[in-house]
Amino acid sequence: MTVQTYQASCHCGAIRYEVDLDLDAGTSRCNCSICGKLRKWGAIVKPDAFRLLEGDVAQMGDYQFGTFSGHHRFCKQCGIHAFGEGELEVLGGKYYAINVACLDVDHAVLAAAPVRFMDGLHNNWFEVPAMTSHM
Repeated sequence: MTVQTYQASCHCGAIRYEVDLDLDAGTSRCNCSICGKLRKWGAIVKPDAFRLLEGDVAQMGDYQFGTFSGHHRFCKQCGIHAFGEGELEVLGGKYYAINVACLDVDHAVLAAAPVRFMDGLHNNWFEVPAMTSHM
């Protein structure tokens, strides 16, 4: 287990953050309604592992749906969904969901990160969906 500090940003740089993350511990792709449309690639971290460096949360776009337990933050300038935050007991309380694709790292590092597929579309979060090739 190797936790490293990564820099991340939206496309235009209006949102920048750093995150302490162990990519070898795994990332996730989900087929729920929002992740499926965004083709989101995520990783969950605790609040103390996330530091917003640029951008005011009050000025970012914030999309909520369903149980309103999560805030999907996006840049109002370039539209990139940079991260999310919320609180769910199943995730151990408060969390940040970072967009792995926003990490400023070599693509080879990202390609080596394990991916776990989740069936959020059927509210079966800890099971692999029947089809993952589109994710």
